[in-house]
Amino acid sequence: MSLALQIRDLHASVGSVEILRGVDLDIGFGEVHAVMGPNGSGKSTLCHVLTGKDGYEVSGSALLDGTEVLGLEVDERARLGLLQAFQYPVEIPGVKLSELLREAAEEWGADPEATLTRARELAERLGATEFLDRSVNDDLSGGEKKRSEILQMAVLRPKAALLDEIDSGLDIDAVREVAAAVEEMRGPDLGVLLITHYSRILRYLRADRIHVMMDGRIVCSGGPELADELEAEGYEGLRERLGLQPEPTPSERRPSDFFTDTPFDF
Repeated sequence: MSLALQIRDLHASVGSVEILRGVDLDIGFGEVHAVMGPNGSGKSTLCHVLTGKDGYEVSGSALLDGTEVLGLEVDERARLGLLQAFQYPVEIPGVKLSELLREAAEEWGADPEATLTRARELAERLGATEFLDRSVNDDLSGGEKKRSEILQMAVLRPKAALLDEIDSGLDIDAVREVAAAVEEMRGPDLGVLLITHYSRILRYLRADRIHVMMDGRIVCSGGPELADELEAEGYEGLRERLGLQPEPTPSERRPSDFFTDTPFDF
């Protein structure tokens, strides 16, 4: 099976604070992988590093369909087929979603009219037709913004999609709708990395593999049943079962350690 994403020995730090401590991960085309973990474990940093956010010192390797992306600019990674749906989607008043998709298609060398036709077809299936003629994410609810992000990805056909806590701040109906939108986007030419704190979205979205991140590392991986185990024992229960050293208590932590939680990984 060919890989959409192949990550090897990925390290990332900000100054003297090490956040990712050697991440290895393989995501095949056609697969959805979920990365779960407590606050400050490095989940969002993983997305930031893969997409090329400034401010990190990075080493290791990240191959997108066989092409190394570390060291490339953000737009170069996007053109190669790496896209991210954000935890807090940005509003762009005055720019219609259809106009954004047209510009993106032209940047990628695709036919703008064919892209808009595809956008209308997908929007109808996702119940998001009205979004196309509205400003990007402007005056949308949290769930609508997340569905709009998934629609954009589905239209632009990335090779790898990074979904950074797309279920955060949503009520149960919105979580169900967003999960359905991700399932609609699933296909043999796409690999999906889903970052989440909670298992509730996995009740509606089938993950092929689940990985648990703690202290900047993947500490265990498994099938969908791993989410149920986490629900039952919690992260600290898993830490104890795996024989991992507990995180330092607040009195034991250095002042710099608190910066691993925010703003670098929230």
